[in-house]
Amino acid sequence: MSDKKALLRDIPKVDEVMKITSIDGLTALYPRELVVEAVRGALEGIRQSILNGGKEPGRLKPEELSARVAAALKRLTRPNLRRVINATGVVLHTNLGRAVLSPSAIEAVQMAASGYSNLELNLESGKRGSRYDPVEGLICRLTGAQAALVVNNNAAAVLLALSTLARGREVIVSRGQLVEIGGSFRIPEVMEQSGAVLREVGATNKTHPDDYKKAINESTALLLHVHTSNYKIVGFTRETSVGELAEMGREAGLPVMSDLGSGSLVNMDVLGLPPEPTVQQTIEAGADVVTFSGDKLLGGPQAGIIAGKKEILDRMKKSPMTRAVRIDKMTVAALEATLREYLDTGRMLQNIPSLRMITADEGLLKERALALKALLEDAAGGRAAIEAGKGSSAVGGGAMPTAGLPGWLVSVKPLDMTVEDLSVRLREGDPAVVGRVQDDRLLLDPRTILKDEDIILAGALASAISRRG
Repeated sequence: MSDKKALLRDIPKVDEVMKITSIDGLTALYPRELVVEAVRGALEGIRQSILNGGKEPGRLKPEELSARVAAALKRLTRPNLRRVINATGVVLHTNLGRAVLSPSAIEAVQMAASGYSNLELNLESGKRGSRYDPVEGLICRLTGAQAALVVNNNAAAVLLALSTLARGREVIVSRGQLVEIGGSFRIPEVMEQSGAVLREVGATNKTHPDDYKKAINESTALLLHVHTSNYKIVGFTRETSVGELAEMGREAGLPVMSDLGSGSLVNMDVLGLPPEPTVQQTIEAGADVVTFSGDKLLGGPQAGIIAGKKEILDRMKKSPMTRAVRIDKMTVAALEATLREYLDTGRMLQNIPSLRMITADEGLLKERALALKALLEDAAGGRAAIEAGKGSSAVGGGAMPTAGLPGWLVSVKPLDMTVEDLSVRLREGDPAVVGRVQDDRLLLDPRTILKDEDIILAGALASAISRRG
């Protein structure tokens, strides 16, 4: 105990440390208050180490203390939201920001953020305009809808639609469609918040048109179809289609709403992928309102898009809730640019990064994997076993859960550390690298590694694998 007390007494004061030339020099690079905070943190670290039984001296050499303070300052001033190299192979990775924007969308966001824009000004008339004008016409043109509205995400789109159409009244939905849409948000809970009353019909695996018909009564406000975009029920199943619901809705004088969730404007089955209902098909089938995400299969910014009948959309636009969930100028800019990419069907798949990744050619992925393997072998310097081989990727983002995307992976097995330690070091680097740990190897998927990131990734691996401690 006496040794521990002696070590603690030997810890210098903050003012004394601040007089060290190398630490005082840090005030030319960082605000003095931050340098003082970093010094306090370094001294507290020494104190805690001693209290926990460590043999660290209370008075470190000036150069070692300076290094700790400099490292602390780097951590303090580093942005919390940082660039990540997504090597997981999950294209629409929710934890990593989902869809990567197209170059045109990035350019549009930069325009909107770096100066003024006509966000709510009609330049022809000189009068106030709507922030939805730049995108509403495009959505209608691409989907066949009469009108459209955009809010900040699809959960908000569903909430706004239910609140407008069914507050205080019943909404009929199949038990097999009471999905959890991510982050523990579930359809019944969203419906409760909207003020609508849930009326479940059918069974988990089978819901027939008669189940809806029997449930319709004077309190019914809406027939709701929820696309199970993030899971599939297979086997002995029966789902009532949007077309069947639309026919019932016409007979009963009730609107029909379809929540597509991920939402797609492209026929995925034509691309060799599991079929997904498109927004166009859903509207053509008779849905009065369709809601879907902007940052999933659409490949744009986070947004909730509502498309459908003009009379219904006009009611939503007048709702006080619409202002609470409205989109900002950057989202308007990015979404407009993304939607415009769909007008050029010949180049759309290449211009929208998420679609390009999902539909990437296996042969091209093999070439990239072999090139990445060579880079990483040089970077590892014999300290890891690097291999390339066939594997699979995922769409992600709660979309197309049964779609395994065939491709090629690069595996890294470090020789003088655990794969978990290597994964942590890469994740804590700058930029961070996130891969998949599987079978005692770190798997890196070229599908989601952007073209200019291969060399950066190699540098990150070299740094992580050679670092001591």
